[in-house]
Formats: sequence, C-alpha cells, structure tokens
Amino acid sequence: MSNLNIVLASQSPRRRELLELMQIPFTSVPAHIDETFDPELSIAENIMSIAEQKARAVANKQTKHSDGTIVIGADTTVVYGEMPLGKPPDSEAAYGMLETLQGTTHEVMTGFAILHGESCRKDFETTRVTIAPMSEQEIQQYVSEQKPIDKAGSYGIQDPYMSCFIQRIEGCYYNVVGLPLSRIYSVLRHLTLL
Repeated sequence: MSNLNIVLASQSPRRRELLELMQIPFTSVPAHIDETFDPELSIAENIMSIAEQKARAVANKQTKHSDGTIVIGADTTVVYGEMPLGKPPDSEAAYGMLETLQGTTHEVMTGFAILHGESCRKDFETTRVTIAPMSEQEIQQYVSEQKPIDKAGSYGIQDPYMSCFIQRIEGCYYNVVGLPLSRIYSVLRHLTLL
C-alpha cells in the first residue's frame, strides 16, 4: 500500500492517531462542510452521506490527482434510542448528554466513505456501549476536565476518567473512537489488489 497516496479528510486528532495504527503513510486535510442531518434520511444514510461529502470536499482540493490517490471520510454519531446525539454546543449541553447516557446502553455509529478514482465505497459500523451510572459530581468533573464539546455524545471512550465508567462494549472499540479500522483496512487492502 506504500504506493498509494492516502488522504484522511479530517482534522480530528483521534482519527489521525487511529489511522497511524495501520502503519500506512497518509496526509490529513480538514473538510469544512455542513454536517447537519437531513431529516428525510436514516441515521445510517446521514453519516455515510456526510462521510462522502467530507471525502469529496477534500478530493476536490487535491492538486496531485492520480490513480493511486485514496481519500477517506468519516462521520461518527452517538444514538440514544432513535435519537442521534452529535457534538454538544457547550458544557451545559455536554453535561445533559452525559446525564442521559449514564446508566444506559447506546449505539455509536460511524459512517465512512473511501474515494478512489471514480469509485466511492460507503458503509457504516455500529458498536453498543454501556456506561455505568455516574453521579452529578462525576459528570461535572469529566466535563470540566475533558471539555468534550468536540466529541459526539459528549464523551471519548479513550479518555482516562471515562474508562472508570465504560461497563461493556459490543463491537469494534476503534469505531467508538472514530474509525472502524478493520473495515477500512479491508477496503484499502482490496483496492491494492485491483
């Protein structure tokens, strides 16, 4: 895969760290798009659509297009019941989201899109996460220390203090952080065989 020009359409430090685990060279370019959900689409359709829009926005900026260029876009949301919980606008909203999620099981969904030439492969991954009950003080401490306003659902599973409350996870851990690595690697490996 070393001959591929892989571009991650993201400014997320967590997604960059995850992609580095693959030990494949890549560059990271932020995608500035409107991430508002379309009420006519399902949650899965929305996150895949946003992932594709991110990838295409970055692909359009690339000056050196080649058959070996691959652009990866991703979008993660937390789903409580049927309600998607995106990034909170402020600390008060972050507290409210965590208060809702604690003591429950919810889903974390990441949609991804991989552009290669005229081809676009889209899919999504779902992981179930159970968060133990948290006291008001514990929620406040987490929000105050981690300032999770850039995180879907107001938490990062990889954050040190949050590790005390993750009771159970069913599915891909890396998906909860922001990229379903095994799924993405599988697509990249397939592309190198084309």
